[in-house]
Amino acid sequence: MIFFFIQLGIPDTICRHGQLMTLDTLVSALQIHPSRAQCVDRLMCILVHSGFFKQKKLALDGRDAYLLNHVSELLLTNNSSGVTPFAMSMLDPILMNSWHCLSEWFHNPVDPTPFEMVQGMSSWRYAGQEPRFNRLFNDGMASDARLVASMVVEEHKRVFQGITFLIDVGGGTGTMAKAIVRAFPHMECTIFDLPHVVSNVEVSENVSCVPGDMFEAIPPADAVLLKWILRDWSDEDAVKVLKRCKEALGKGKGKKKKKKVIIIDMVMENTKSDKEMVETQLFYDMLMMTLAVGRERNQAEWAKLFIAAGFGDYKITPVLGLRSLIEVYPS
Repeated sequence: MIFFFIQLGIPDTICRHGQLMTLDTLVSALQIHPSRAQCVDRLMCILVHSGFFKQKKLALDGRDAYLLNHVSELLLTNNSSGVTPFAMSMLDPILMNSWHCLSEWFHNPVDPTPFEMVQGMSSWRYAGQEPRFNRLFNDGMASDARLVASMVVEEHKRVFQGITFLIDVGGGTGTMAKAIVRAFPHMECTIFDLPHVVSNVEVSENVSCVPGDMFEAIPPADAVLLKWILRDWSDEDAVKVLKRCKEALGKGKGKKKKKKVIIIDMVMENTKSDKEMVETQLFYDMLMMTLAVGRERNQAEWAKLFIAAGFGDYKITPVLGLRSLIEVYPS
């Protein structure tokens, strides 16, 4: 449903109107065929009921009219903290087709994920071969990174204090890295990702790009950032990545006591028992099962990975409700 009303441009249209917008005005602005006007009315009913928009009656004639709320404001295309690119990437037919084959996949012992069963290759390989999907996915991740970066650098600055050189592993188009460097001008940050991801990334002062494979080697650093990376992989592969992170820290020139891996990811059941947040975490776990080979993990499962990779201690700080900031220290 989100996919359709974003495509129609309903949030942006109501925003441009600048005041309460009646159904007739909305239908006209969207250039909807007159025969579909009643359908727009029905669509807006469920969108209001679901909490995407507010509905009020006009004082003059009592007609229903619509306006944005804090949810639909996040879906505006000109909102720098908006989530429209992320939502559109997750709801793209290429990804949604995998969900439709989930029941068939449960009887299929060969393909590691429903996505691979449908497309014949992993999502990472598919992105490397399909420019449209690669751009859509990277834009979605950049949208999420803007939201996370604004919160992390404003409310958790102490995490980056004392770090002079940071590697953003799987850093995509560099949204997170650039936000961190703006907040900490003394820091140098390298975006480390697959060649097809970083090939056209625009760098800035103190931000550079290095193509590579995190399973083979990670460049030396004082700290390594992993935002929504380990969730995509099996325990075995996650441990491999963490071991490469530990090797990179060992080659870094910074002070040993300041070195760490900074993970931004979910910690299941770390949501103060909020029913909706727990439900969302569980759906993300299903997403990992459908599109990747990974999973969302609880604190005990994260700790098991850290120990297996040779790390000595860790600290978990809940952020943004669903996710947590995990600092992992070498032994």
